[in-house]
Amino acid sequence: MRTLLELALDLDHADDLGALRHAAALQLGRAAHDVTELRVRRRSIDARKRTITVRLQVEVWCDEAAPPEELPRPEYPVVHGDRRVVVVGAGPAGLFAALRLLEHGIRPLVLDRGKEVQARRRDIAAIQQRGEVDPDSNYCFGEGGAGTFSDGKLYTRATKRGSVAGVLRTLVAHGAPADILVDAHPHIGSNRLPKVVAAMRASILAAGGEIRFGTRANDIICDAAGHARGVVTAAGDEVLGDAVVLATGHSARDIFALLQQRGVRLEAKPFAVGVRVEHPQPLIDRIQYHGPRHPRLAAASYRLAATVNARGVFSFCMCPGGFIVPAATADDEIVVNGMSLARRDSPFANSGIVVAVEDADLEPFRSHGPLAGVALQRSLETAASRAGGGRQRAPAQRLTDFLAGRQSVDLPACSYHPGLASAPLHELLPPALASRLRGGFERFGTALRGYLTAEAVLVGVETRTSSPVRIPRDTVTLAHPDVAGLYPCGEGAGFAGGIVSAALDGIRVADACAA
Repeated sequence: MRTLLELALDLDHADDLGALRHAAALQLGRAAHDVTELRVRRRSIDARKRTITVRLQVEVWCDEAAPPEELPRPEYPVVHGDRRVVVVGAGPAGLFAALRLLEHGIRPLVLDRGKEVQARRRDIAAIQQRGEVDPDSNYCFGEGGAGTFSDGKLYTRATKRGSVAGVLRTLVAHGAPADILVDAHPHIGSNRLPKVVAAMRASILAAGGEIRFGTRANDIICDAAGHARGVVTAAGDEVLGDAVVLATGHSARDIFALLQQRGVRLEAKPFAVGVRVEHPQPLIDRIQYHGPRHPRLAAASYRLAATVNARGVFSFCMCPGGFIVPAATADDEIVVNGMSLARRDSPFANSGIVVAVEDADLEPFRSHGPLAGVALQRSLETAASRAGGGRQRAPAQRLTDFLAGRQSVDLPACSYHPGLASAPLHELLPPALASRLRGGFERFGTALRGYLTAEAVLVGVETRTSSPVRIPRDTVTLAHPDVAGLYPCGEGAGFAGGIVSAALDGIRVADACAA
């Protein structure tokens, strides 16, 4: 007999199979030896009370053998024939679109302006060590997209867009840890993701797909009927197919400019900007776990939100045991993001704290039309670069000094490797945004006692939370309403907000494209 149970155990017994059998048998009113098999299907930490518990969903078999269980394996049919789709971008949306196209018997030709994941590491090292940004190979561009070297958090609320479990199984099939199938907030880590991405590339190539790195799309090719058939690369080559999937990510501003120049309809989209705050991880542990962290607990995280003067202020991409990284795509701009390795064992915890951007904030950039949000981002990023002094040094300020409206005399230790420069972030940010950030931090300090401390440092600026532009598409065909055969996809097109939602969107677009 198979039964699904909900169990709650203390930290010392949650990983003990014997304790799990005993708890399951007790709930079923059976003897422990009647439990022939037990498999954990869901695991989460409940730290709302001082006594922390682990909540588990378990599948239990009594008096019979459980069916064999195997981890998923990557199996894609080898494709032949002339049907081919050009996929622009090798981030999660592009890679999952390519894998899905293979399942439909269609050959994907994936183009990416950046480098394959191992070569990309060297360019990221150049940013960290020398402050030199390759505009085509950095934390945002290259194999795997922005997610490869920015943490690998897999939690999503986009459960109505498709099978989240299917995305996770595909990642496990390509080398991700099986724990992501169980954990309530799954996470791979930036040290493991490159191998997963490389394995996905190998699956595409083995099944007859093609991937070209260092290939930037400069134009869209349309036939006489206006149907998108391919792209022109920066080298002047024409790459043709039956359709084009545009999965270029939230930082491909040249693609937005290209589409605007060609008269392809674009829309402004809500987004948020702010700063990244970093605390000592032990401080966050004490706040969230009501004391020192238990050895069996992961580094503590938090999620915060408040409404200040009718505007949302919230945490974004919180990275426990993580690092602040330079996510700029040009030398003359500063953009910060966060990442964690699989072990999340950095002594720091960081999170974006951002404010929703509204029409009033975009008024000075109205001449840019639907790209007004891009112009706002750019203005903040170049101002941050000037304040930091170049070489990717970031402007920074103690949290308590930001609240008091004074420049910091000195700065605490920080994980941001290119270095910090003391700067008045309260003056660098537009007044409407700075005042709301201040109000948000004050609210968060009430919610988390000890959060407002001089040990915390603000690092600016966090501007690439999501795309400020949406490339519209038909609700049924998912193609652009004005350009048949052009399929906007993923985070850069304004239809996703993270690795899993981008992957789901890539799958949806591939299905629509095949149809």
